[in-house]
Amino acid sequence: MSLDVWTAPVVAIALTQIAVVATSIYLHRALAHRALVVHPVADVVFRTVLWLTTGQRRQEWVAVHRKHHAFTDREGDPHSPRLLGFWKVQLWNVYYYMREVRNAATIQKFAPDLPEDRLDRAVFSRGWVGLGVGLALLCLALGVWAALGAALAHAVLYVFVMAPLINALGHWRGAQNFSNTAYNSRVLAWITGGESLHNNHHAHPRAPKFSVRRFEFDPSWVVIRALAAVKLVVIVR
Repeated sequence: MSLDVWTAPVVAIALTQIAVVATSIYLHRALAHRALVVHPVADVVFRTVLWLTTGQRRQEWVAVHRKHHAFTDREGDPHSPRLLGFWKVQLWNVYYYMREVRNAATIQKFAPDLPEDRLDRAVFSRGWVGLGVGLALLCLALGVWAALGAALAHAVLYVFVMAPLINALGHWRGAQNFSNTAYNSRVLAWITGGESLHNNHHAHPRAPKFSVRRFEFDPSWVVIRALAAVKLVVIVR
């Protein structure tokens, strides 16, 4: 096979991993749980990366995730496989997420510390624009067909594989170090930015590092340590 055949899948995997790690470090550990303080320059970089690769609004992601922790696997949890069924969350996780973000009360109650700033109002609240700009940049770099293939594969991987694996399988089956309703997968943690060490995270939600035992690897923690070394993040806990 020529290198051109591999361009779209390789780019798709790279984009997905960038989006996954940015989600884990910035949206999850820094904003949702305040385990990290992000330098203003890094803050804009993270927001730009997520705008281009996911189109998500930070207030919405944080609110839904905090509600998940407030009602884990009981009535009120936005995406519990124990309430909804494994396959419903695995296949339709995006539907349950979008249903929750349309609930203004969820945003107001669970993300009051993240009001829209000028950058949100001017740029980052327009998620579809970000995705369009990201696709246009891919077209310039790869050509139209390779860019479309990479973008489609990335969307499927991020929306229908990575996030559901964490929300569905992470509350269904796996290993446990602590007594809660979440589970760990050491293997999946390698490709989910450490997020599949979900049992550890639910035991210590404000810990910036998700691995706690030997042979557990948290890829996002490696990036966090590198950013901390150059003072782009401060590790709070």
